[in-house]
Amino acid sequence: MILAGDMGGTKSHVALFAVEAKHPQLLIEETYKSEEYSGLEEVLQKFLGANAELICNQPIVAACLGVAGPVVGEHSKTPNLPWTISAQVIRETVGCQKVKLINDLEANGYGISLLKDDELETLQEGSLQEEGHGALISAGTGLGEALLYREGGGFKPLASEGGHADFAPRNELEIELLRYLLKRFQHVSYERVLSGAGLSNIYSFLRDSGRGQEPNGLGGPLEQEDPGAAISRAALRGESELCVKALDLFVSIYGAEAGNLALKAKAVGGLYVGGGIAPKIISKLREKTFLKAFGDKGRLSSLMKAIPVRVILKPNTALYGAAHRATLMISL
Repeated sequence: MILAGDMGGTKSHVALFAVEAKHPQLLIEETYKSEEYSGLEEVLQKFLGANAELICNQPIVAACLGVAGPVVGEHSKTPNLPWTISAQVIRETVGCQKVKLINDLEANGYGISLLKDDELETLQEGSLQEEGHGALISAGTGLGEALLYREGGGFKPLASEGGHADFAPRNELEIELLRYLLKRFQHVSYERVLSGAGLSNIYSFLRDSGRGQEPNGLGGPLEQEDPGAAISRAALRGESELCVKALDLFVSIYGAEAGNLALKAKAVGGLYVGGGIAPKIISKLREKTFLKAFGDKGRLSSLMKAIPVRVILKPNTALYGAAHRATLMISL
């Protein structure tokens, strides 16, 4: 049996898998609100305690945990949670020596090979190059980016922290957005724009710059729940012109940065859009805004049209990807 985890800034998913012919089979999965725990060890202790009888009968032989932050050596300090994670501490907590920490986008990348056709939505067919490399971009609590290196008929993910690279505005409106955010943040990264909080930042910019009025009744949800979720919901329902403008700008910048990443990876093997936001706004992504921004790359626009673009619909892709990575450790 193996343990896998997808530890995000908002939710942490932990699961036990049985391994049959090197394929992970889900046994039990639990979800925890990350902010309610002081660290990853506390999450694991609760999960292991709740499943002690199962583990006693079938010990854990390997564990892989995807974490939303940079992994250097065997340590990670998460930017959206006050957690410091150590693989050695996890070994002691789980009682297993084969433990691997990877970035959550790496875990997502490992999970791509396990996806079925109906777990992907194609935005652009392109001209798939079977030997080409790929790329993965995922907006959620934060913004993750990874390169997908083609190896042995599949993808091997290469972690990056590209989501924290400098936000590069493309027009006068986005230049104004950057100036607005520079008054609030010392460093304006793409994550400050392309994330749940990023959508809220865009909304606030448009509202405060006089490009729309906050609709009656929206102020409460913005304060009481995830503001990005409230804004996107109002936009998709057509309840607020301001929310529609915010989501349109968000999607345009999302497409542009996805295109930037695809260029850096020369992702003729496919650009994948993961994360928790994309499936929730899939109807908006189907519109022309995302792909127009994705393909608007001047002299290389023709190359961008040849790149397949797909949205990952399966919510626990990273969890299964971490499980897949753990299975590779068993024979080591």
